[in-house]
Amino acid sequence: MTSTDLWIALPLVLMAIGALLTLLIGAVTREDRMVSTIAIAVTLGAAFWLVQTPPAILAPTIGLSAGGLSRLFGVFFALLAAGVLCLSVGYNRDRGIRGEEYTATVLFTTFGMLALTSATNMLTLLLGMEAMSFGFYILVAIDLRLVTSGETGLKYLLPGALSTAFLAFGIALLYCTSGTLAIREIVLLTLASGSTHPLALVGWACLLAGTAFKLSLVPAHLWTPDVYHGAPAPVVAFLSGGSKGAAILMLLLLLPQTADATILRVPLWGLAFLSMLVGNLAALRQNRVRRILAYSSIAQMGYVVLALLSGKCGGYQAATYYAFAYGTITLAAFGAIAVIERGEEGGLVENYQGLGSRRPFASAVLTLALFALAGIPPTAGFTGKFLIFTAAIRSGEIALAVIGIMLAAVSIYYYLRIVVALYFSRHESDKTACTCVRSSILEYVVLILASTAILLLGLAPDQLISRLPQMLP
Repeated sequence: MTSTDLWIALPLVLMAIGALLTLLIGAVTREDRMVSTIAIAVTLGAAFWLVQTPPAILAPTIGLSAGGLSRLFGVFFALLAAGVLCLSVGYNRDRGIRGEEYTATVLFTTFGMLALTSATNMLTLLLGMEAMSFGFYILVAIDLRLVTSGETGLKYLLPGALSTAFLAFGIALLYCTSGTLAIREIVLLTLASGSTHPLALVGWACLLAGTAFKLSLVPAHLWTPDVYHGAPAPVVAFLSGGSKGAAILMLLLLLPQTADATILRVPLWGLAFLSMLVGNLAALRQNRVRRILAYSSIAQMGYVVLALLSGKCGGYQAATYYAFAYGTITLAAFGAIAVIERGEEGGLVENYQGLGSRRPFASAVLTLALFALAGIPPTAGFTGKFLIFTAAIRSGEIALAVIGIMLAAVSIYYYLRIVVALYFSRHESDKTACTCVRSSILEYVVLILASTAILLLGLAPDQLISRLPQMLP
């Protein structure tokens, strides 16, 4: 391994060493705060290293890349992990989630994300995706005091194993067709060239089926409401922003940037339409906040697929922007829910009545996140939807864009239901003294930074959007 290879691989090495170090220190001291501090320092160190310009973009010996898009997503995933770890300190203490296993698993999951972002061949891509998925299999079921914890983990594990099989089988078929595992060569030989080889078509179908699970696209969405409802709130923030961001990056790496993937138009069109329709309509009938956000996430990923369908007419840039915007929004939303659930009974929308006066800070952050998800200016959600629908209209997908705009308007209702409960309804507990748990400094810092990012991405998106064309592969 050369010095250049080591430079590019150092964030992965930091995550691996950090995960092992937290396990060892946790076994000796049993001090959760010390373990969390080390893990947060590791993630911030990895983010800082990724910001630096590497001596070379490629490390062919180990199959990794340090291109602009890889580093950008890598910084985002590392910072997201740091935010989740900060939110988890108080939440885990109140929920009785003890031990170093949680922190080490978060680092191991981030390791998988960083491996995926740097992948230059299909094998590394698959290994990174599955390392990330294995971590989430553990994290969603880690609250052992919760009766439904095992059921939640099982509902995520079984379809996850099936999606892995689809991904592996699709990669094998594409390798048989192209004779290479390099991502760019496979895309050029089997997709960008307009190849209609039967094995290549089946391979791409398997890849889309496996990725549909990671993105919660209809009809591979059935796990989403139960996992969002049963997993710890910081884990849901990590899953929603990190796992789906990684899946979006995977599609960005696989879809050709210089030509329209015409043979994938029909399946992408169907996935986008069904996800936007089912996600928004199902959310209208939900009475639990987490399930509303779960079905909302299905619809949000439908918008992303619409952007990917729009291709080189600005769709790839819109999908990349929305990956960062959505990850930041969900960190704020579920971070606020984590703070609220520490001292209040969450779950039903009715339980959020009057929280605007009892928990003003967390309620304000949650409201901002809901406005962003609804696409209300000047938030990042509005800018992201504007970019997506503009790209769709430019590419000729006018019918699907109109459907998406109408369904986005429908979604405002179920988002505002929660806001109305927060500020315009009174709960019986309002008559008694507040027994809220005081939020920690770490929670305040993460929620303030996430809220600021939501507004900055909405008010000044040019700083990110102007750099995306040069970063896309």
